[in-house]
Amino acid sequence: MQTDNPLIDEIDRKIIHELQRNARLSITELSARVGLSKTPVAARIRALEESGLIACYRAILSPIKLGLTHVTYVEVRLSDTREAALARFNAAVRAIPEVEECYMIAGGFDYLLKVRSRDMADYRRIMGESLSALPFVHATSSYVAMEAVVEHAAVTL
Repeated sequence: MQTDNPLIDEIDRKIIHELQRNARLSITELSARVGLSKTPVAARIRALEESGLIACYRAILSPIKLGLTHVTYVEVRLSDTREAALARFNAAVRAIPEVEECYMIAGGFDYLLKVRSRDMADYRRIMGESLSALPFVHATSSYVAMEAVVEHAAVTL
């Protein structure tokens, strides 16, 4: 996703791009890649962090190496969509580790979940023990992904 942000310039974009590719780069290496000395690069990184544009640094684990090769998208329809019900559902769904993503949706259903599991039997267990037990769940529809064509772990500038 390309975005025009007047608060960052081309050097900041280069720094962000390099850090997205490898956040463990040394300041020396990063400086060489973006064409600035170490002190201004370090100051720019600090400013990007303080502004909140760089939110955090983290290790992104390979779900395939962890044996989590099965991805299912789940449409969830709630029986109650008042604010208190939504808050209870949101808190409960955050506690399910297999739910990789959860979005409130405007449309024919209320939430879309991305659930990662080992296989269909594991997904069936997650559905039976966790997803169907979420507060106010009225109905679900599951869609199994056959192949990840594009899957990004981060936003691209």
